[in-house]
Amino acid sequence: MSRRELREQIFKLLFRVEFNSLEDMPEQEELFFDQEDAAQGEDADYISDKYNKICQKLTELDAMLDEKAKGWNTKRMSKVDLTILRLAVYEIEYDDSVPGSVAINEAVELAKKFGQDASSSFVNGILAKFV
Repeated sequence: MSRRELREQIFKLLFRVEFNSLEDMPEQEELFFDQEDAAQGEDADYISDKYNKICQKLTELDAMLDEKAKGWNTKRMSKVDLTILRLAVYEIEYDDSVPGSVAINEAVELAKKFGQDASSSFVNGILAKFV
């Protein structure tokens, strides 16, 4: 899988956090990888590893977003936008293998694909405050 495809898979798995408790997420992760089009082997390991690292930092990521997103907080954001922002902020702040500009560009592309009409500009505007 390409990096973009891997990121999209991480987004889809991370999105489940909005509808399940963190205690239920190991089961959700198992269900995610049981799908017939799910990643296998090294790709699955990469997705699972990055997803778990993000989940460990959800509180920190949300606090950073609440601080930077003036007039917004994570409770008011759409679930899609919030999930994209969590992934991108994790990459910007904690993943040295992803340049900030790439994280922002990829987040905007995810917002165009999965979000509402204004999602891409909303995501871009907030993430610009992180780099």
